[in-house]
Amino acid sequence: MMAVMVTAPFILIKQCLPDLIKKGWGRIINIASTHGLVASVTKGPYIAAKHGLVGLTKVVALETAGTGVTCNAICPGWVATDLFWKQVDALAAKKNISRDEAKLEIVSEKHPSKETLTPDQVADTVKFICSPAATQMTGSSLVIDGGWTAR
Repeated sequence: MMAVMVTAPFILIKQCLPDLIKKGWGRIINIASTHGLVASVTKGPYIAAKHGLVGLTKVVALETAGTGVTCNAICPGWVATDLFWKQVDALAAKKNISRDEAKLEIVSEKHPSKETLTPDQVADTVKFICSPAATQMTGSSLVIDGGWTAR
């Protein structure tokens, strides 16, 4: 898990950074997770990896400050992806409840909004980070989590 979620981004950043700095502009955007900021039981390896990615984001931001390159992390909560739906379907089968009931049970445990994010919402956050409005945003963890971390 660490190889995919921390080592791979580290290697990619290391390979790309010299060209971005030479160009004087670049946006490094790491997709972390709300679990890069808070913990949950039984998810130790995943949480450790996501915390590591958030830490890497901050280090790169400090090391590239003033170069035109920024580095930020997006920390989404539950996103309606195939992986999410597999978890919903497994819970529905285990408890013999509907898919909608299983979804609500999973999401409402963490998201006060009781709604998932869409992949498009995550993509729109990426677009914002690449926009002129985010020129001075670096080292940040953008949280989009339906209120999870507000608790």
